[in-house]
Amino acid sequence: MKILYLTFYFEPDLCPGSFRNTTLVRELAGQLTAHDSIQVVTTHPNRYASYSPAASDQDEWPTDQCAVLVQRIRVPKHKSGLAGQIVAFWSYFWSAHRLTKEQDYDLVVASSSRLFTAFLGARLARKRAVPLFLDMRDLFREAITEVVRFPLAYVCLNPFLKRVERYTFGYAAHINLVSEGFRPYFNAYRQATYSYCTNGIDTPFLAVPASRPHLNRWPKIILYAGNIGDGQGLHKLIPEAAKQLENEYRFVVIGDGGAKYKLEAALLEKQCANVELRPPCNRQALITAYQNADYLLVHLNNWDACQRVLPSKLFEYGATDKPILAGVSGYAAAFIRYYLPNTLVFNPTDAESLVRQLRETPYRTQERVDFKRRFARHTINQELARHIIRTMGHPKSNKSPVNKLV
Repeated sequence: MKILYLTFYFEPDLCPGSFRNTTLVRELAGQLTAHDSIQVVTTHPNRYASYSPAASDQDEWPTDQCAVLVQRIRVPKHKSGLAGQIVAFWSYFWSAHRLTKEQDYDLVVASSSRLFTAFLGARLARKRAVPLFLDMRDLFREAITEVVRFPLAYVCLNPFLKRVERYTFGYAAHINLVSEGFRPYFNAYRQATYSYCTNGIDTPFLAVPASRPHLNRWPKIILYAGNIGDGQGLHKLIPEAAKQLENEYRFVVIGDGGAKYKLEAALLEKQCANVELRPPCNRQALITAYQNADYLLVHLNNWDACQRVLPSKLFEYGATDKPILAGVSGYAAAFIRYYLPNTLVFNPTDAESLVRQLRETPYRTQERVDFKRRFARHTINQELARHIIRTMGHPKSNKSPVNKLV
């Protein structure tokens, strides 16, 4: 069996897509045999303009079983804006065609958050008449139509993206959805089988020791770590909350993204002196930041598209014993209430609710033992790799599947 694995993000890039796909390829290779091979076609690190670790154009992973070849494509630098991401993707799209032109495959796997990596997978799989496995990490059409507010652009864009979705999802043999909130969106594509393997907790975070809470420390530190995009809507929450809490709490924001300038402008307008912006950092530094914080903040914008989303950051945060502040609604809010104790949930962009709950809720830490056991990345990857192998009908696919996680 020869598998083509498409992902826009891969190690050593810093983002959930990179962490998910790198560990999944390792698990998949471990479940295959010496007669199998995986060709990963990805990009050089480009998630953040402010973080560009070095990586080789091509790596061959040493393994006793399945051969793994990782090929990285250089894409134009961008600052996560829409135009920059479009240019970067088309560079990846055409280069991926060039790298795979002379190759035959038994299965194409595409892990996609912005739809077009999935579309690329459909193009290459259809051309070879082989099965397509999709790992869908976001609903791009819903999200982008929230961003594009110009009526003429919306009228043109939405029908175009619907056609791309029908072409892509309508060919897939199996579709994994990282959030069960996505389920109704895919009801029309009945030819595919489905799984619901979420994001997970990577090993370094599972090893984070219990914290020593700074009960008498003031101001307390509220940490946000991750992407600063329109989908996160931090500019609608943090400046107002920080202004109301300026003598009691300090916000630390670690990350970068296309809406960082909006956050900076809003902080300047509010004259917030208790918000510190830091660039992206490696995972060890991030774990140290988690340990130094008192609260961990996750936030989504007040968009209809965000009702279905399950933020990947919840899994890292849930591995700690720190209280989580979650400005989410819809499926994410239901997931938190079921799986994540010691979390204060408030409506997206509702600074008043966040401030009130912080002042009314006594501070405490709590180890989330069950959550860590259930959502360890290794456990999730084992199941996801089995779904990939079964899609191809590989001889090793007769293993009994594990129970669905969510």
